[in-house]
Amino acid sequence: MSRAANDTDRAAEELLRREAKRARARLALPVALGLGQVAVGIAQALLIAMLIASLLGFGSAGWTELGAAAALVALSAGLGVAQERALVATGEAAKARLRAAVFDRLLADGPSDPRPVGERAALVVDRIEALEGFLTRWLPAAVLAIAGPALVAAAAAWADPTSGAILAVAGLLMPVAMAATGIGAAQASRRQFDALGRLSGRFLDRMRGLPTLVLFRRQEAEAQALGTAAAELRERTMKVLRVAFLSSASLEVLAAGAIALLAIRHGAVLGAAHPDPVAAIFTLLLVPAFFAPLRSFSQAYHEKLSARGAAAELAPLLAEPEGPPGFRLEEIPRRLVVTFQDVRLTYDPTRPPALDGLTFRVMPGETLVLSGTSGAGKSSVLRLLMGFRRPDSGRIALNGQDATVLAPAELRRLSSYVGQRAHLFRGTLRENIRMARPEAADAEVEAAAEAAQVMAFARGLSQGLDTLVGEGGFGLSGGQAQRVAVARAFLRDAPLVLLDEPTAHLDPGTESEVLESLRRLCTGRTAIIATHSRAAQRVLGRVLEIEHGRAVGARMAGE
Repeated sequence: MSRAANDTDRAAEELLRREAKRARARLALPVALGLGQVAVGIAQALLIAMLIASLLGFGSAGWTELGAAAALVALSAGLGVAQERALVATGEAAKARLRAAVFDRLLADGPSDPRPVGERAALVVDRIEALEGFLTRWLPAAVLAIAGPALVAAAAAWADPTSGAILAVAGLLMPVAMAATGIGAAQASRRQFDALGRLSGRFLDRMRGLPTLVLFRRQEAEAQALGTAAAELRERTMKVLRVAFLSSASLEVLAAGAIALLAIRHGAVLGAAHPDPVAAIFTLLLVPAFFAPLRSFSQAYHEKLSARGAAAELAPLLAEPEGPPGFRLEEIPRRLVVTFQDVRLTYDPTRPPALDGLTFRVMPGETLVLSGTSGAGKSSVLRLLMGFRRPDSGRIALNGQDATVLAPAELRRLSSYVGQRAHLFRGTLRENIRMARPEAADAEVEAAAEAAQVMAFARGLSQGLDTLVGEGGFGLSGGQAQRVAVARAFLRDAPLVLLDEPTAHLDPGTESEVLESLRRLCTGRTAIIATHSRAAQRVLGRVLEIEHGRAVGARMAGE
């Protein structure tokens, strides 16, 4: 096994141990209820043994014992319902906490996370569901698999020491049988989760791009590819199920062997020479109660295997962050000086650096336009300033202070961002603008919309800013959606404005309107704009040419 695989396994085990420790207090009640069920099962077995012995002519048990046995059946059912409810509550609380933690981390990583949307969705949904099985089925079953059989074996030993010893030996053989049938099961489960993640990610990504697939007549090929991925998942799942069947079969063999030994011990048929017929029947009836916790443990064992595969993928997201968390700002400065000094950044050691000693300074109220070919490093500058990456070397300063000592979220508090394509959510225009500052009053939202020229087209809509738009901005043109994004930046009112190709994909007329809104947005603020647009370079500010991650020349706007 490679070192990377060993590290992954250690991280997964550490995550499972940490979650088990957190769930320990909530699991105490379900475990206690489970032990109560075992005790009730022992009492039931004794009463039923007395009734059967009486029917065979040994003893004088009657209606009192029958009524008590019926009452114990009802009590056992009640304990089972209470235990299930407690486990459901524990699982729901754990899933809510884990999903919140994973979602927060995914949001914090933002575009620096290379996984497609489908795989990230599978992490939040499927992988955490697998961890629920570990917490609510495996952990209680592991405790009850030790305490329950020990309690039953003690009761059998009280009635007949040899019978108790037979049950104890059968219980000790159970881990051996599970180990023999479970070799490689964790790897099979992990491969199953990998296949499920690939299928989920591919399906969601292709559904999002279905119009493009249809236009290029690739729908049939993608359907075949999805079928191949589904077949792979089916094969992986069947391998895991084979392990489950083998484990269950080994348990049944042990149970049958225990019954056979007890039958030999007490005689195939009760005879007059048996010293204690009630004890003989009692020990035979204890076999189901003895193996019931072990059977639950065997079934839950596969929950643990699934959880290990899921934990291997979740561990990097739920791991404690390396290094100090970073400082937080007491207040947002109104003026900001941005300085890059010999900044270097590499994404992949096998490829040239994205930034190779980049140096520049932007003063308050100044707009710097980063120009250069694709891959020159323009977008990398914005990622560093938004905290999605840390520089390998060099210094990034804000008002003369090292920016890397701030928490990444604090860097994003300092900036307003407008990208190439504005993503609008299903909701009204007002709601989409207010995302930049949820506490903003209606008057502030309307002022931002006016400044970004959103009102120029919103007044012609049926309900103005309260007009509903579809997911992804359905119902608006590209230019209109981009103006909504600019309105968000106006409403955020941050001292630093970061724009990444804000007029890409716009026609010249719409571009000039958006550029006018951007010019007003940048006025009085520190602004850095990455763009190929010649029109933007002519009107927005000082232009810095970047090539291979280095500054190669500067000129004023319009030159």
